[in-house]
Amino acid sequence: MTAPFRLILKWLGRAALVVIAIYLALIVVFKFINPPTDYYMWSERHRLGAVDQQWVPIEDIAPVMARSVVAAEDANFCNHWGFDMHAIREALDDGANRGASTISQQVVKNVFLWQGRSWIRKAMEAALTPAVEAVWSKRRILEVYLNVAEFDEGAFGVDAAAFRYFRTSPDKLSARQAALIAAVLPDPKGRSAAKPSAFMQRRARAIIDGAATIKNDGRAACFE
Repeated sequence: MTAPFRLILKWLGRAALVVIAIYLALIVVFKFINPPTDYYMWSERHRLGAVDQQWVPIEDIAPVMARSVVAAEDANFCNHWGFDMHAIREALDDGANRGASTISQQVVKNVFLWQGRSWIRKAMEAALTPAVEAVWSKRRILEVYLNVAEFDEGAFGVDAAAFRYFRTSPDKLSARQAALIAAVLPDPKGRSAAKPSAFMQRRARAIIDGAATIKNDGRAACFE
């Protein structure tokens, strides 16, 4: 191995250590401090001119809203360590026609990374997700998700979604309203909770049932 090549590897190794240290520091900081924005939110603000997002503590969000999002996106949220292996196996058996990302993975993608399907992003997501699970509580992970997820074009978080769709606040959402908001995921630009299609209506009913189920069987215990 030539000296210049060894020098390049040395500096690449140092750069990688710096990047890892920055990410670990941000994970610790965001355990206590709310992320001010993320790359996707920033890019949408640049594209649209403004976005609607107001941080709401999880204590001020109707519990049924939290349960509805978990029922819709990651019913085993309390039972896994960041990756739902059962969902991953089902997705592989289905020919990868559906996603298997957990709420934890989505938080990592939204807060620390960028949108897209590149292998490097997926690899970084896989590396960061266990770190977030180790440092943050499940309740904190869900709180961040409820405040950064996109629920309509330019509308991020349940505060923006509750007002835009139902002219109410997150703490006053009914079970049906919460289910319709959760049903917007994962296609917030193509679905509307205020004008739900027949598919959305069916999806919302299923989410209502799912939210009640995870409450009764203990799968909401980690965040309530």
